[in-house]
Amino acid sequence: MSATKKRSLAKTISWRVIATTDTFIIAWIFTSDQAIAASIAGIEVLTKLVLYYAHERGWSSLDWGHDD
Repeated sequence: MSATKKRSLAKTISWRVIATTDTFIIAWIFTSDQAIAASIAGIEVLTKLVLYYAHERGWSSLDWGHDD
């Protein structure tokens, strides 16, 4: 059983929305500046979308942990 590329992409996007919102809120709390928090969250979303997708596809290529 393996995940399709479309499923991996959907999971990547949904997780990024959650994680980037979290990053924005934390950055805003620490800086008290929405513009800086948005900049941090914007950079973070771009880099981590690519990293998560690659990570997900790598794990999808492994049989380890599947009960098939």
